[in-house]
Amino acid sequence: MSNVSGQADTKAEAMLVVRDLRVAYGRIEAVRGVSFTVEQGQVVTLIGSNGAGKTTTLRTLSGLLHPTAGAISFEGERIEHLPAHRIVERGIAHAPEGRRVFARMTVQENLDLGAYLRHDHAAVESDRDRAYELFPILAERRAQAAGTLSGGEQQMLAIGRALMCRPRLLMLDEPSMGLSPLMMQRIFTTLAALKAEGTTLLLVEQNAQAALALADAGHVLETGRIVLSGTATELLGNDRVRKAYLGED
Repeated sequence: MSNVSGQADTKAEAMLVVRDLRVAYGRIEAVRGVSFTVEQGQVVTLIGSNGAGKTTTLRTLSGLLHPTAGAISFEGERIEHLPAHRIVERGIAHAPEGRRVFARMTVQENLDLGAYLRHDHAAVESDRDRAYELFPILAERRAQAAGTLSGGEQQMLAIGRALMCRPRLLMLDEPSMGLSPLMMQRIFTTLAALKAEGTTLLLVEQNAQAALALADAGHVLETGRIVLSGTATELLGNDRVRKAYLGED
């Protein structure tokens, strides 16, 4: 386990390698030298309080923000200065915080937008059926406007939409935010199924207990820096994590 920012292992063979990433909003540096890796088939979680830099990190990895310094490599290629649609083409999908579904479009239209860069129409239909298999409630409501869905159903739709581009890396930002305990359990059961299928996940989640129960490894962010890294088991057993993020005395 490491407790020094920037000390995460950056193996060249990892699917995603982030080195000394720095991101600023004007003069305010929100991410300060973050380094970590994600191996193929691995689930990695970033945990921390509001304002720690978790969402900014994901937005930068997906091309919605550009770093002021550092490097991001995906499958051996540098991507930190690519536009967002080129990053999607390379196989990274991002289900953002707040779901961001298209409220006036139907469930099916939202799903199909996730495949807008694809031209393999038969495979798109197959992947849509797979999304409905993962989230049966979406199949029941495929012709319903997405804005009329519950928060949990919109989260399912956001994940399903991200899966429609057949990502090799799926990034999820706060998938349990605002959900009932039952709906959160359903979402994490689906994420566990995706993990079992070999899907590579990078998960930002304030519910550290749920995130670490799913993850292989994790990193704790505080004020834009990684202050603690380790396997999920190590972090679950760490006194600092248990007191600050698991609500234990």
